[in-house]
Amino acid sequence: MQIPDDELVRRIAADDEAAFRILVGRHVDQAYALALRILRNVADAEDVVQDAFLKIWTGRHRYEPGRAKFSTFLCRVVINRAIDLHRRQRGEPLDAIAEPADPRPDVITMMERAEADAMLERAVDALPERQRLAILLSYHENLGNEEIAAVMQTTVFAIESLLKRARERLRAMLRDAAQHVRESVPVD
Repeated sequence: MQIPDDELVRRIAADDEAAFRILVGRHVDQAYALALRILRNVADAEDVVQDAFLKIWTGRHRYEPGRAKFSTFLCRVVINRAIDLHRRQRGEPLDAIAEPADPRPDVITMMERAEADAMLERAVDALPERQRLAILLSYHENLGNEEIAAVMQTTVFAIESLLKRARERLRAMLRDAAQHVRESVPVD
């Protein structure tokens, strides 16, 4: 039988390192995936996750079980750490980092899909930070509006508004990008 997160957190507050290892093992993949989506850099994502769990361990006596789900609390810590790292690295824009080469065969369908994904990624990256985080938490982490509100420390109404504005802005940006592509392709 799996020990609930709240019980592990109580044990961690009593300096139980084994409980901490269980909790880390249970949530490290989710934390890493979130950090990687935000930062788009493997090394930075690993650093952020390590830093987040270190912060949780060093602050173990202050965490209040039952106030929020541990996974929600962890998302908040990871996002804060990622934002802090991103602000420290403002010298080099994230989109200036070269994409790794795709090892799959060069097929037109794959190229079109990759271009569509890249257009969407650029559009999401162009969103204001809070809209971008709300979109990432909703669509990549599959969190509901209440959970997103808890992670972002705001109201459900504010999250609904952020998501609505983000979707509207994404539609407009993608419509403009598609029009630009159509105009740049020569017609015989």
